[in-house]
Amino acid sequence: MTGTGRSVLLAEDDLAIAEPLARALVREGNSCDIASTGPQALEAALSGTYALVILDLGLPGMDGLEVCRRIRRERPQLAVLMLTARTDEVDFVVGLDAGADDYVGKPFRLAELLARVRALLRRSSSADDVVLDSGGIHLDARARRVVVDGVEMTLANREFDLLRCLMETPGQVRSRDEIMTEVWGSTDLRSSKTLDMHISWVRRKIGDDQPSRRKHIATVRGVGFRFDP
Repeated sequence: MTGTGRSVLLAEDDLAIAEPLARALVREGNSCDIASTGPQALEAALSGTYALVILDLGLPGMDGLEVCRRIRRERPQLAVLMLTARTDEVDFVVGLDAGADDYVGKPFRLAELLARVRALLRRSSSADDVVLDSGGIHLDARARRVVVDGVEMTLANREFDLLRCLMETPGQVRSRDEIMTEVWGSTDLRSSKTLDMHISWVRRKIGDDQPSRRKHIATVRGVGFRFDP
């Protein structure tokens, strides 16, 4: 196994896809290893070597959803980009619910996939000391912890990044395109659907769905979202 600050694990059993994609990732300046089964992918992902896992949903031995769930339990900060030929909306939601940070359907455009990879690697390589406190919510960027009214919340990586994006500019409207570019590295329609789902999940986790609680994330119709401190 190779190991640099930008090491990518490509879990894909179709070599016609895996080999050219691995070469493209290396041309981008990354190191890349290929795992062709679910158990191999899980073992490699838990080794601590990689900053990102590109995970095919249909791996032999253990499917990508189960691999993703186990990664989330053991290495919650590891970025996971799910890759699948099944682009049904239900599969899309299930993949994100299993803990994937992003989701790309086959056949994919290489330029788009590499843009998603760059966005995820930028996030995983950031090691800043940003600590945000607002409205009873404490967000620690280095530790990737969120505490709401003294209780620690479990947020998936993309949920954390979305909340941070909004909390960094309290009282200011962030446009949908701006949020999608910063958090997902893309403004396509799929990312737009994903944004709405993640806003809903974040609202639930920080208590915005409770009638008795003051709401933090406001929808600005036709524009985007605002974090109210």
